[in-house]
Amino acid sequence: MFRRHLASVLEAAAAANPVVTLTGPRQSGKTTLVRALFPHHRYISLERPDLRLRATEDPAGVLASGDRLVLDEIQRVPELLSYIQVLVDEDDRPGRFILTGSQNVLLMESVSQTLAGRTAFLRLYPLSLRELQGRPPLDVKRLDQPDVAGAATEQPASSPWEALATGFYPRIHDRNLAAQEWLADYVRAYIERDLREVARVDDLRSFERFLRLAAAHTGQELNLTALASDVGVAQQTAKRWLGALEIGYLATTLPPHHANYRKRLRKRPRLHFLDTGLVCYLLGIRDATVLANHPLRGAIFESFVVSEFIKGFAAMRRDAPLYFWRDATGHEIDILIDAGQRLVPVEVKSGQTVAPDAFKHLSWWTSLPANPNEGGVLVHGGPERYAYKGFQVLPWFLG
Repeated sequence: MFRRHLASVLEAAAAANPVVTLTGPRQSGKTTLVRALFPHHRYISLERPDLRLRATEDPAGVLASGDRLVLDEIQRVPELLSYIQVLVDEDDRPGRFILTGSQNVLLMESVSQTLAGRTAFLRLYPLSLRELQGRPPLDVKRLDQPDVAGAATEQPASSPWEALATGFYPRIHDRNLAAQEWLADYVRAYIERDLREVARVDDLRSFERFLRLAAAHTGQELNLTALASDVGVAQQTAKRWLGALEIGYLATTLPPHHANYRKRLRKRPRLHFLDTGLVCYLLGIRDATVLANHPLRGAIFESFVVSEFIKGFAAMRRDAPLYFWRDATGHEIDILIDAGQRLVPVEVKSGQTVAPDAFKHLSWWTSLPANPNEGGVLVHGGPERYAYKGFQVLPWFLG
């Protein structure tokens, strides 16, 4: 089992709240983590049809079956939440109930109606690269500071393209499985079932085409009208299906930052899938060699960096304050990190060497008269870490 960065945060949350709700995508390691951290809690999987039926027909009896419970995949029986509310109002000892769920908005909507003020919310994503390496979590807000990464970190044994083509689902790494075979089963067993249910899919073939075309738009501005047209469905349908990807924690959208340093800023969000192995599977990229020469290599690499940032914030129990910035003249910043007192601009280049013109957008953005920020970060596909004209250049493994 990998040491997860969220472990200590989850334990602290359970020590302070009667209910803890842990969400995240399927197979991100939620069950493994909660069973390891709470071995004395009775574990109930609501995926099991027999237990789900019992919980539906006799919720009070199921909740009385143990003094402390782990209820896995709570969204399968949302009726339990009202009973949990009554129980914790009567006895609010910390850590009584640990809930997990692999759906985001639907679960949160149910919880917000019944457990507001009674539960802590945490998210567990697939492994970060730092978790794979046994390193501490990434301090994303201070990424532009020279001392953040500390001394040079040993480069991972795999190449960036091997790491990205494999992806970061724990089971692949824990059992040394063939990534593409496991991901094929993952799509069939979980994604198609769960997303079809959430997105109310009638035409499976169109939905599968949507999944693959959406994956081809990772790291790019999202034109929902064009995507819907390419799939052959109504825009409202494509919007609902995209929402299902976000509900299942498979993808996210970065909004454009609101800072109006120049007029005519672009308004569309930028789409990012949160596991590069899944993207590679959906695009038919079967190995590292194909990815290294693929026309979407740069976009997939950018989504990898975004996902590492999101995982870094999640380890601190924070939503990721990430944006992108682009104006109508073509100037853009791939990622803007809202660090509170300043914005940290990040450019992402998948090449192993960094040409001087790679800094042109960072230089232009930091030189805007209305912009008080200085410095920035460039993440590249090579192993070197150094400073260049006030910018921090970081290797692909962010060490």
